[in-house]
Amino acid sequence: MSLPPPAWLPAQQPLTWLLAFGLNGGLIALAQRLPLLTPAGWGHAAILGTILWGCLGPRGWLAVVAYLLLGSLVTKLGFRHKQAQGLAEARGGRRGPENVWGSAATGALLALATALAPPPWRVALLVAFVASFAAKLADTFGSEIGKRWGRHTWLITTLRPVPPGSEGAISLEGTLASLGGSALMAGLGLALGLLPHGAAAWMVTLVGLVATLLESLIGATAQGRFRWLSNELVNGIQTALAAVLALLAWGWLPAA
Repeated sequence: MSLPPPAWLPAQQPLTWLLAFGLNGGLIALAQRLPLLTPAGWGHAAILGTILWGCLGPRGWLAVVAYLLLGSLVTKLGFRHKQAQGLAEARGGRRGPENVWGSAATGALLALATALAPPPWRVALLVAFVASFAAKLADTFGSEIGKRWGRHTWLITTLRPVPPGSEGAISLEGTLASLGGSALMAGLGLALGLLPHGAAAWMVTLVGLVATLLESLIGATAQGRFRWLSNELVNGIQTALAAVLALLAWGWLPAA
């Protein structure tokens, strides 16, 4: 499907990037007291924010800021219980540079591609951009809610019971939470104009859930076998899978 690119995409001019750099630097300086990222994490977030604003303007930037806030909020839910069970995120839930890029490297590359691509490709790339963050928010919602409130946890490959927090573990509660997180990110993308219509939002919601289940499959089959396959690399693979699936599905969506 080919649609004209949104009129709000910023022109690639030096002034756009100077504004992006100054705005993100100033906001990060003010936000460093918030318990969301480590000091190094905030520095890398400033780089990411500059790329997003420079390529996609305030809409793309706001989508990722909302993703960060929602992901951090759900991480804090039931944090003491997860901490007592040894399931809580390290550093009190604060994200470092590896977490920033594990979650957002695919999105940053898609933002750059959107800014540089010919106009007929830009809508599809924006859809893939939203799908990458929908998948990651789905993963965060499913993992954090599943670890705290999942009653029964199974290994995705064999469906045998495993402890919460195991690589490749899924639960009904976590899977429903993943669907909700993906739908929430898709709804934000639609509200901000990053997605062109409701059909794209439904597709992104489904892609986010599928990519999250594929991430669990990778965790169950490969992550424990290869020392180099870190959580952050698996996150990057998951978001890339979501982007590819969204691009493939985009061609089959009817114009709306």
